[in-house]
Amino acid sequence: MRELIYYNNLYDHYQELLTPKQRKYFEDYYFNNLSLSEMAENYGVSRNAIYKQLQIVIKKLDQYEEKLGLFKRKSTMEILINKIDDQELQQKIRDSL
Repeated sequence: MRELIYYNNLYDHYQELLTPKQRKYFEDYYFNNLSLSEMAENYGVSRNAIYKQLQIVIKKLDQYEEKLGLFKRKSTMEILINKIDDQELQQKIRDSL
């Protein structure tokens, strides 16, 4: 479950760097809960082709995070913002991000 949340967060940051087909496969599998078999039937490809594409997407998301660190940076910012006592200031900072 923790891995699913992690990759969903990475996807939120890096989805625009993926191809349209990769985005569709990721969304169908992780968001729409389609099985590999259902996706293979929908797209007219083998289950193995879907599986390989999903593995490529996961690898790319990991590489993007390793190079750019946007998710880690956002997580660190959230921790720091939560330490601020002034709620109004917290909200202003969140709104500016």
